[in-house]
Amino acid sequence: MTEHPTSFDRPQTGGDPTEPRGALLRTPVPPRAGGSALAAQGRTGESPPTAGADPSGAFEHSQPGAEQAAEPDTHRPRPTPEGVPVQPGGAHSGAGAVPGPLSGSGAATGAERRTGQLTVPGQPTPMRRDGDRLRFVGAATRRIARGMDLDEIVMGLCRATVPTFADAILVYLREPLPVGDERPTGPLVLRLRRTDRIPAERDTEGGFTPAAQPEPSELEAVGSELCEVRPGSALAEVLRGVRPVFTETPAARAALPELLGDGQDFAVPDGRRAILAPLRGRRRVIGAALFLRGPERVAFEADDLLVAAQLATHSALGIDKAVLYGREAYIADELQRTMLPENLPRCTGVRLASRYLPAAETARVGGDWYDAIPLPGSRVALVVGDVMGHSMTSAAIMGQLRTTAQTLAGLDLPPQEVLHHLDEQAQRLGTDRMATCLYAVYDPVSHRITVANAGHPPPVLLHLGGHAEVLRVPAGAPIGVGGVDFEAVELDAPAGATLLLYTDGLVESRLRDVWTGIEQLRERLAATAQLTGPDHPPPLEALCDEVLDMLGPGDRDDDIALLAARFDGIAPSDVAYWFLEPEDAAPGRARRLARRALARWGMEDLTDSVELLVSEVVTNAVRYASKPVTLRLLRTDVLRCEVGDDVPQLPRLRQARHTDEGGRGLYLVNRLARRWGATRLSTGKVVWFELNRG
Repeated sequence: MTEHPTSFDRPQTGGDPTEPRGALLRTPVPPRAGGSALAAQGRTGESPPTAGADPSGAFEHSQPGAEQAAEPDTHRPRPTPEGVPVQPGGAHSGAGAVPGPLSGSGAATGAERRTGQLTVPGQPTPMRRDGDRLRFVGAATRRIARGMDLDEIVMGLCRATVPTFADAILVYLREPLPVGDERPTGPLVLRLRRTDRIPAERDTEGGFTPAAQPEPSELEAVGSELCEVRPGSALAEVLRGVRPVFTETPAARAALPELLGDGQDFAVPDGRRAILAPLRGRRRVIGAALFLRGPERVAFEADDLLVAAQLATHSALGIDKAVLYGREAYIADELQRTMLPENLPRCTGVRLASRYLPAAETARVGGDWYDAIPLPGSRVALVVGDVMGHSMTSAAIMGQLRTTAQTLAGLDLPPQEVLHHLDEQAQRLGTDRMATCLYAVYDPVSHRITVANAGHPPPVLLHLGGHAEVLRVPAGAPIGVGGVDFEAVELDAPAGATLLLYTDGLVESRLRDVWTGIEQLRERLAATAQLTGPDHPPPLEALCDEVLDMLGPGDRDDDIALLAARFDGIAPSDVAYWFLEPEDAAPGRARRLARRALARWGMEDLTDSVELLVSEVVTNAVRYASKPVTLRLLRTDVLRCEVGDDVPQLPRLRQARHTDEGGRGLYLVNRLARRWGATRLSTGKVVWFELNRG
């Protein structure tokens, strides 16, 4: 079925849609004696009803009827609302088909009372209102159902209602809105969410001439921003009743001052020209809507309460679902934030950048992940993985595998051993828990990288000169298969090169296979490197953006995780390395070696601190070691000292008592060093500390 545009689907001109309370639109206020303070809506091209004519000549559902004007309207007719068929021979039959008022007409006929329009001799009688209401409710609920979030649903209610059903509407919603089965605490507070009314000025291209600047209307000031519903009050009773009511009833009339604010209820028209409809969701009342009609419109009838009830029900249920959807989106965002690293670590000799793109807005997090884990000896582990699927379950499995990988990396296991233990963990999680993973360890001192693969797409290495190559690493079986050996290869990682790790969502889609995508990725990296020249690698952040730009409209079938590592390395002249025998003279020899290295690097101002800390750490190492102790100094943006031994027990910082002869070495390290730590290795441990340079 094809839907046609309706009058209430069109944007209403004359108001600012960015105004937080909606478009408060003004209309001319004709002089009138007594009655309601609501401004009469004088449409352009119409005159006030002549004497003897039916004062309710305007059709209440925006269906064009007989225009009561002294002269025929020369402008184009208003568009017919969706679902309201054009009456043959009526205002939409053609130009000049709008007759003037019937001369000498007296009381309205039965058809006039049913439709709110004047009947014209020789023309068909306008349709009955019951059919019009059904068509209007169908079109309005479709308009409301289109909204995905809270603002879209409220705007859909307002645009569907004004001007077809009412001249103005005020929508109040609970503050804050409860989510699902939550039991709200505190008092019931309603906030004015949006206010809409018929615009006074029409677009000349739409067949309406601009009206004169109107005087301010009382409706402009109707409604306070916040309203606290007191238990047992008149407003609380009306909301508890759930059903829409006319504001002429005593209960509703007593509730208006509480809803609109003291002194504001006078702006509501007298008689059956206003309906107060509670908005009830799945569990409780979440707001209220006030429908208003001007004095030139036909008053609301009893059947209009059913229309208001339908509008309120569909809107309230839509708002409930929108709030639940917003909460789910918030949970997905939080899950993504906690599952993926919030910030990449700053590692010695390597610079990092990353990107993550979900498969779609409705699936904000999936099974793809990346990680960078600092290791002993200034090394860094680079990890990227992809759990099958991109649901919340995949995200939960991904979180467990990522945590397992971090724990295994802390043990400083070889890459192939890490994948082996990940495979065992995936089998413990379930028989169908499959994932691919690539684990690489970069050593900035030796300028080498060790890579192990578990069914993941191979990484791409972009050299400094602009040449991009796909690294040849064993494919391996995915994690979760079980009983498969993983292999590791050691490759060169020259300074200035960039390693790109990614998931298959970047290179594979319904429109291309994985190897075609990998070749396109390689070509894009090479083309990007040519822009900066052979001696300057492209910036990492810009490189990641360029890589993502290769995605086409049909290439977003899966999540995408991207990790880029720029290898700076550590020059051999910035590294000092020694072996010390585990003997009593080792601390003194360590002090002399450190003093000579600092003098060679021009860092004599750190000599006293380094000698003291090196002496304490080496003394603690040789006390328990049975094999030679290693001492290494690294000069980068900081001075880093590493002492390794064959004892797996890690030292712990403790407060020494006054009677203790030792136990203060780590206390001095903790006070003087920029930061320090201890890491267990497969062959023992490494204790390290860092000092700021100069």
